[in-house]
Amino acid sequence: MDGLHPFQTEDTRARIPRAAFEAPTPKALLLVSELEDYTIAFANGLAQHVPVVLAVPRRQYAELAEWFDPAVDLRLLDWPRHRSPSNLAFLAQLVDLVRRERPDIIHALSNNTLWLNLVVPLWRGTPVITTVHDVNVHPGDTETSTLPGWATSLMARQSRNLIVHGEALRQRAAERFKKPLQRVHTLPHPTIIRYADLARRHGLRRQSEEAFTVLFFGRIYAYKGIDLLMRAEALVQNIPNLRIVIAGRGDDPWALRSNMGDPARYDVRHRFIPDRDVTQLFLDADLVALPYSEASQSGVLHIAAAFGKPVVATDVGELGTTIRKFRIGAVVPPNDAGAFAAALEALAADIDLRNRLGARSLAWAEGENAPAKVGAKAERLYRRIRAEHQHREAEA
Repeated sequence: MDGLHPFQTEDTRARIPRAAFEAPTPKALLLVSELEDYTIAFANGLAQHVPVVLAVPRRQYAELAEWFDPAVDLRLLDWPRHRSPSNLAFLAQLVDLVRRERPDIIHALSNNTLWLNLVVPLWRGTPVITTVHDVNVHPGDTETSTLPGWATSLMARQSRNLIVHGEALRQRAAERFKKPLQRVHTLPHPTIIRYADLARRHGLRRQSEEAFTVLFFGRIYAYKGIDLLMRAEALVQNIPNLRIVIAGRGDDPWALRSNMGDPARYDVRHRFIPDRDVTQLFLDADLVALPYSEASQSGVLHIAAAFGKPVVATDVGELGTTIRKFRIGAVVPPNDAGAFAAALEALAADIDLRNRLGARSLAWAEGENAPAKVGAKAERLYRRIRAEHQHREAEA
């Protein structure tokens, strides 16, 4: 493989002239209607390497515009909700946007779309990539499941190339979406840094050192394993000052009260959490709990890393692989309350261990997993996909 471009294979080296990989930097049009934290991190990192036009809904992104790098050409669109008949007019605007911008790559940052399925066939002259964050809908994820399954599958199948967030997910995605494995690529989920940046911007600090605080943050659905965290808490005996903060939208945590050992240990914030409060929650946490029963990757992990927080996680999806590789926390078997409780007790008892894990977590967040590093990998992937597209067109 000596002398190959980083994303080139023996097969593509024989078919595609090397000059194709050294062509001008590809221009990317990014499309997404959700996933705000991921989108900000990915677009900012990518814009360090390629021209980026980002088209997103005004209603969700207008208040977040300040977090985008000036290099991102942000287009706030009146993007209709899924059930609105105005989607047909909106799609005409998207087609016109592509015509005017003439991107080299169209990248849908999620396959959780419905109406975009109608316009992908019109973009045959431009390579279309779709990022699939979750190969299958997670149990209890009522937000994603509001879309018909065929819509998310069709978007992935219509895109010639897919991106997933880990090697273990490639085979699953290839099988589900009927893709050759070489058309399914891996790009890491970049570190989500904007909350840590907000802390620095406003001089926020940890507010209390009295309790040992375990944070469970994010959407509260069955697959997040909140019942496992509660069953583990009930087994904990050696953390006298234990405080468990559960914060986010979704199912009501108190509905699982019977799993708790001591309800007085819990601080439950069952609601939307504003950015400043999110920042304070991570500052105050001693560790972050990821007790998922099922997962692909976790955005919460990538917020925790930006704060240098260690994690305790179950070995599902890419979580275990990532955490073990970079040595940033403890990994336990899924649905094993005893192992989860033991991990909590071990980290609570050893501040030096927590500090080492936290330091490695921060080094990973600011190093290999930094948005600009992920953006550089995306640029190389874009170059390869554009080169293959141009080669196919030349042979047609």
